[in-house]
Amino acid sequence: MEVKIAPSILSADFSRLGEEVRAAEEAGADYIHIDVMDGRFVPNLTMGPDIVAAVRHHTSLPLDVHLMIESPERLIGRFAEAGASILTVHQEACRHLDYVLAMIHDLGVRAGVSINPATPIAVLEEVLEEVDLVLVMSVNPGFGGQKLIPRTVEKVRRMASAMVACASSAELEVDGGVAPENATRLVSAGARVLVAGSSVFNDRGSVGDNIAALRRAASLAGTV
Repeated sequence: MEVKIAPSILSADFSRLGEEVRAAEEAGADYIHIDVMDGRFVPNLTMGPDIVAAVRHHTSLPLDVHLMIESPERLIGRFAEAGASILTVHQEACRHLDYVLAMIHDLGVRAGVSINPATPIAVLEEVLEEVDLVLVMSVNPGFGGQKLIPRTVEKVRRMASAMVACASSAELEVDGGVAPENATRLVSAGARVLVAGSSVFNDRGSVGDNIAALRRAASLAGTV
């Protein structure tokens, strides 16, 4: 099975951001994940379109832009123009989710939708056939370096089953506390894109070694 690795630059060294992104690409990353936070939907403030544009200059990889912001329809045009390949919005932040997803597609960008740990998967039933990516948060969004919430592994499994039931072709992504210690279980549950921040960008090993460790763990899915 194909499993993609999406290093999250939220944990990268921003004084060396271009180098960190290039190192991830050279190590075989599939996407570069960019966490956008507005200080309102989540209690943190991070990157905007200018960072997306800067990262675009350093990599040819798809930019997986995760919008943890209220009323994302206000800004999706700017993020698309900056070079986003995928724009993922939160169900909890969109009053008219179907409309927002259509806006993203109209911009020529792949559309993703995310739900928080306490949000039931049933809220996505009406849009599963319209999205290119479904992101299950395995931590409460807002900060990097958190531990994966154990019960979200089963939530990934239920989401994967729901996607199969409606013949969805979307990728199932998981974000939050992903590490070699839990990657095998997440992939066995159905995850096909692993977002990893602090387990890729850290001082315990190189970016290449850390991505390789995640791939080894993902390859064990189905054997445990």
